Amino acid sequence: MGKEIREMSFLDHLEELRSRIIKSLFSVLILSIVAYLFSERLLDFLTSPLPVDQQVYFMSPTEAFSTRIKISLIAGIIVSVPVIFYHLWKFVVPGLFAKEVKLIFPVVISSTIFFLIGATFCFLMVLPMSIKFLMGFGTDKLKPMIQIKDYISFVCYMSLAFGAVFELPVISFFLGRIGIISARTFIKGRKYAVVIILILSAVITPTPDAFTQLMLAGPLYFLYEVSIIVLKMTAKKKVQPEVDAEKEK
Repeated sequence: MGKEIREMSFLDHLEELRSRIIKSLFSVLILSIVAYLFSERLLDFLTSPLPVDQQVYFMSPTEAFSTRIKISLIAGIIVSVPVIFYHLWKFVVPGLFAKEVKLIFPVVISSTIFFLIGATFCFLMVLPMSIKFLMGFGTDKLKPMIQIKDYISFVCYMSLAFGAVFELPVISFFLGRIGIISARTFIKGRKYAVVIILILSAVITPTPDAFTQLMLAGPLYFLYEVSIIVLKMTAKKKVQPEVDAEKEK
C-alpha cells in the first residue's frame, strides 16, 4: 500500500502542532476547573499513603490554596491523558501509511491504560513503601514535619513519572509495526539498557535515595523485557501475511 499523500509545509506542521497543543491545553484547563470542586477530597486521597497519625502542614498563607490549584491541575492532566495521546498520535498521522493510521485508536486506548496502570502502581505500591522507608530514618528527637507543598510535588511527580515509563511497551509496539525497531535491537541492547535504566531512574526520581530509584528501575527493566515480547509478536504478525501470500502462489 502506498503512503497517503498529504503534503504539508514546515509552517503547516507548526500550525498543526499549535492547534493540537491548544486543544490539549483546553481539555486540561476545563477538567482542572472541574477537579478543583473536588480538591479537598483529592487532597485527602493523595495523603492516604502517609501513616494515620501523620499530619501535613502549610507554611505560608497562600500555600494551602496553591496546593489545591496544583492538585487540580495534575488531576486535569491525568483525566486529559486520552485527549493528549489522541492529539499526539494525530499529529504523527500525516507521515504514516494508510494501514498504520488504523492503529491510532488502539494505540491511544493502550497508551491511556498503561499510563493509568503505571500511575496506580506507583500510588498503591511504590509510594507507601518509599514513604515508610524514608520516614524510618526519624528518631525520638528527629520528628517528621511534612510540608504539604513538597509532599504533593513528590507524589504527583512520582505518579506521572511511573505513568510515563509504563508507555514503553506501547511505544515499542508502534515503532515495531512501522519498522523502526525490532526485538533483535532490544535483545542486543540489554547490557546497555540496564545502565541507561539506572541512570534514567536516578534522573527521574525526585529523591536522591537508592531505594526509590530501584523501585522505578525494577518495573522499567521488566517493561523492557515485555517490549521484547511485544516486538516479537509484532514481527510474527508482519511475517504471517507474507507466508500466506506465498502459500497462495
